[in-house]
Amino acid sequence: MEQEEEQVNPWKIVDETGKYENSWITLTHYNVINPSGGEGIYGKVHFKNTAIGIVPVDSELNTYLVGQFRFTINEYSWEIPEGGCPKNENPLLGAKRELLEETGLKANRWQVLGTSYLSNSVSDENSVFYLASELTQHEAEPEETEQLKIKKIPLQTAFDMIDEGEITDALSILALRKVQTLLLQGKLKF
Repeated sequence: MEQEEEQVNPWKIVDETGKYENSWITLTHYNVINPSGGEGIYGKVHFKNTAIGIVPVDSELNTYLVGQFRFTINEYSWEIPEGGCPKNENPLLGAKRELLEETGLKANRWQVLGTSYLSNSVSDENSVFYLASELTQHEAEPEETEQLKIKKIPLQTAFDMIDEGEITDALSILALRKVQTLLLQGKLKF
């Protein structure tokens, strides 16, 4: 019975107004009655794509990171290859496209590592992250908005970069930590 009560939405929407929209997001303002019964407001960023992340790992346990300047945080960021996949597209197809675009890599073996909401207090952005292995190198095809640097490093170096605060992207941390956990448990084979 308790589990059923937890799943009932205690928020009541009084009204909603679309405030902004572009090709990637919609921002909506809500007037609400909060779970305590008080009047309030809520803003929600709706993402039109699913976030896709890929941890490519070669036979020598190296991975590939992508570096780029991120406009929203005004900082340079090292990340796993990642991007957006339209909601009506199979996420694996999106992952294959993003890996090739950003690194020039193709993988013969794919494994879903997990799914996650990336900032569920203000957005509905969901993600799917993969392990890609049995890699072959091809020509990268970055989008015109991407000025990327690629670096091939040992997986352990990527784990250390998280520990040292050099990787701060949430999707990258989730995916790399999942790989690290599966390695420690002996559940990954390359």
